[in-house]
Amino acid sequence: QVQLVESGGGLVQAGGSLRLSCAASGFTFNAYSMGWFRRAPGKEREFVAAASWTGGRTRYADSVRGRFTISRDGAKRTVYLQMNSLKAEDTALYYCGRRNAMWTWGTDSPNDFGSWGQGTQVTVSS
Repeated sequence: QVQLVESGGGLVQAGGSLRLSCAASGFTFNAYSMGWFRRAPGKEREFVAAASWTGGRTRYADSVRGRFTISRDGAKRTVYLQMNSLKAEDTALYYCGRRNAMWTWGTDSPNDFGSWGQGTQVTVSS
């Protein structure tokens, strides 16, 4: 079955960096766009970044553009999120998601993604 396993979270000071990884299995990885989302305490899950099935197209939330970079490695079946210049407001549980339909690229609603992993906690101290 579809499985996504996130890792790489941790505690970091403001201005620091982290790289999150999402290992995928159970589906044709190179046929699906992938995304990163996050949920801060008391808030709904929000879009962070997405990469198309080839990785040739990427999109970012305004709040992270220029600081975060999404990438993917088809051979390793892994999606990455490089996070630089971290801020306290980036503190959240970060999730990796697979777009529901193959070969699609479009809106960034969490409803368009599924098969969520368990998440990895990122805490940025100010």
